[in-house]
Amino acid sequence: MAKVEIYSSMFCPFCARAKHLLSQKGVEFIEIDVDTSPDRRNEMLERANGRHTVPQIFIDDHHVGGSDDLTALDRAGDLDGLLGTG
Repeated sequence: MAKVEIYSSMFCPFCARAKHLLSQKGVEFIEIDVDTSPDRRNEMLERANGRHTVPQIFIDDHHVGGSDDLTALDRAGDLDGLLGTG
């Protein structure tokens, strides 16, 4: 199964939606809370090519984007292949 990382913040509804989708698929993910660690936010900015909103999602070090991007991949039938679940 793929390594999934999600940069998030505690009260972000888009983060909750992305984590819910991943959980529904039975995917374990590493959650990185950018609220509690400014260094991790800077890391996110660098990895996500300057995108500053959360969530920012990475699958096997490939930047997927945010919650809407993750949902679009799922609707297109491409997410399971990236995750190694399909």
